[in-house]
Order: sequence, then structure tokens, then C-alpha cells
Amino acid sequence: MSTKTTPEQNKALVLKAFDALFNQRDYEAASHFWSPDYLQHSAHIPPGRGGLFELVRALPAALRYEHGPIVAEGDYVMLHGRFSGMGAPHALVTVDIVRVESGRLAEHWDVWQDEATKTDSKSGLPMFGDRFPV
Repeated sequence: MSTKTTPEQNKALVLKAFDALFNQRDYEAASHFWSPDYLQHSAHIPPGRGGLFELVRALPAALRYEHGPIVAEGDYVMLHGRFSGMGAPHALVTVDIVRVESGRLAEHWDVWQDEATKTDSKSGLPMFGDRFPV
């Protein structure tokens, strides 16, 4: 029996994992999505699955994650997202890249920046979705 997953299955897995951890704060469920050997390449997140979970535990309960476009190729999933409710002046707009292995999130990279307001946007266009944050 093959353990190889399709890009569509990988996208669905990553979305479920992000919702479980960031929106539901269900650490037990999240532990089934993230590999025990999870590799964290972000400069802003402590190493491993435990480092990620501890960071999320320390964030305000108002934390919310919403995804935008998501693409996958082979074992890699890349998604555009917004983290809000973190107690910061601006939400974070991110691109997360996740490698899936054996049906679990095995590795992660990200890039992020503060979300610009309409006043701050030189292009006049929102960074996430089709409208500026309120």
C-alpha cells in the first residue's frame, strides 16, 4: 500500500492542520498533523513541533488564521495567509511553504510582513484578499 499523497490531498491536509492549531487551538489534533520530527526553518519560531505549539500557546486567544490561494506540487504546499488578533498593530500576511511526508507536516519555511492599510499601500491594492483590513 502506497503512502504517497496527491497534491490535492496535501493541500487539504495543510488547511486542516492550520485550522486545528491556529484557529481551534486543538493541540491534540494538531499533534496528529505535525510530524514529531518536524523541521522549522522560520527565523521567528523555535525549533520543532514543540516550539511551534508553545509559540501558539503564548499568543492571544483572539489569534485567527485565514488562507488565500493555495498551490501544491508533489510534497510541497504553498499558501498565502493572514494571521490576525495577535495583539500587534497590524495583521501578518504570510506565505507558508510546507513539505508533507507520510501524511504529516514535516518541514516549514515562511516569509511574512505586516499588512499595510489603505493609507500605507503605495499600490492602492490590499495585500490579502480583495479589501483592506478594517
